[in-house]
Amino acid sequence: MTGSTGPLHRPAPHHNEVATRFYEHSSAPRTNTDTVIVEAIRSEYPNLHLSVVPQGRLNLLSYSAAGHASVAPIDDPKDRLTWKQFLPARSRLSGQRGALYEEVKLGKYLLDWRSKEFVVYIVDGRDGSGPWPEQINQYILSSSVEATNNLLFQVGVWANELHDEIYVFDQGYWQKSHELWESVQKAQWDDVILDQAMKDAIINDVTTFFDSRDTYEKLKVPWKRGIIYYGPPGNGKTISIKAMMNSLNRRKEPVPTLYVKTLASFGGPEYSINSIFTMARRTAPCYLVFEDLDSIVSDNVRSYFLNAVDGIQKNDGILMVGSTNHLDRLDPGIAKRPSRFDRKYLFPNPDEKEREAYMHFWQTKQKDNDELEFPDKLCPAIARITDGFSFAYLQEAMVASLLAIAHNGEKHSDARVCLECMSVHDNSSAIDLEARVCRQQSVRVFKGLYEWVWEVRQVDDSDKDLENYVLWREVKKQVRMLREQLGETTPEK
Repeated sequence: MTGSTGPLHRPAPHHNEVATRFYEHSSAPRTNTDTVIVEAIRSEYPNLHLSVVPQGRLNLLSYSAAGHASVAPIDDPKDRLTWKQFLPARSRLSGQRGALYEEVKLGKYLLDWRSKEFVVYIVDGRDGSGPWPEQINQYILSSSVEATNNLLFQVGVWANELHDEIYVFDQGYWQKSHELWESVQKAQWDDVILDQAMKDAIINDVTTFFDSRDTYEKLKVPWKRGIIYYGPPGNGKTISIKAMMNSLNRRKEPVPTLYVKTLASFGGPEYSINSIFTMARRTAPCYLVFEDLDSIVSDNVRSYFLNAVDGIQKNDGILMVGSTNHLDRLDPGIAKRPSRFDRKYLFPNPDEKEREAYMHFWQTKQKDNDELEFPDKLCPAIARITDGFSFAYLQEAMVASLLAIAHNGEKHSDARVCLECMSVHDNSSAIDLEARVCRQQSVRVFKGLYEWVWEVRQVDDSDKDLENYVLWREVKKQVRMLREQLGETTPEK
């Protein structure tokens, strides 16, 4: 640029102090913020001991916010550097809209812990424009090295513990999930509809393991165990795992759960397997969960996984549980070899007795619904017409029926729907009254339709009063539609 006396666009220092300092800092041969801060602090506090602590696993502000210490800013507001950030609400359903908070980039605090005072600087020392790595350091000043070490030890112990959280492994990282913990709190064994003998066996298998460390050691056998839950989808595998997680967390000495979502990560599946079992060995005794085991452990990492499960390293105190809808897809080295997954529990489609029990469960849930009649007689009736349904299909039949009734309200039709053609016949010509069979030729939707309709009529004939209940009429329609989704799509000839 003609007439310029200095670097292009650089203002003279006396014209713009901010710009001058910015260019001086950015054009330095080398920048190390940590060194600059340490030098400045030692100059200001020559008689105090200084400890430099990365904030990652030893977060003093979080420890104080949890009520274990008192902390207050002691610097001039003009000396502080903070960013205003917006934190969205975790869920719009709560009615909240979010909140503003300050992210500290430079701040000075007085921290009081067990009647000892510490001066703490928090400095974001990230140099450069990249978002990673983030380097937030805490510079802790005190008159006692021992006091600082005791404080940091307690912060580390606290940070390593779970606080209404569950460890979740996803995308190569272990994270603490409060959301999963909240979901698990709703899972109770009383709500799990299973054969009672099988439920007792599952509970006893896990609780006995965690109660029997001394027995394993006395017998000189490895204190580890593996269990597989398998069977058609929707029959209680997930809710059983959650109920077990909940009951283990409520023990006098809680057993933590480590939940694995996927082996996919920035370091590849082998890195993930190593991270998972390293964490499990450090956390033991623990409950290590691999849901959908057949999809998590693919053929290309099978050997690495088996070595981690049953290799030379000890896995004492680790109880693994894997679930799968397709046991046949699991490698025999996983599914059939003892000392890896020792026990297998089949979760089949519920029998009639279990389906009836599940309907009583729904009856209890609707006991406060004054607008719905749900007498005891509906439970065995619905159980009879839902043969072959999983618990998931039973749930969908109930949810769809309740929503349909609620949507229609008092206008819900009293018309009787033909379960063969799913329409209301306006005249008797459409039905063979003697045989009670729909005369339309296009109603043969799925194999077994007529047998199922015949079963429904048997139930109706056994108690003429059933048809007076809107829930029964709606459930029949929903079950009829769901049967088409069960794969029974081969047309009848």
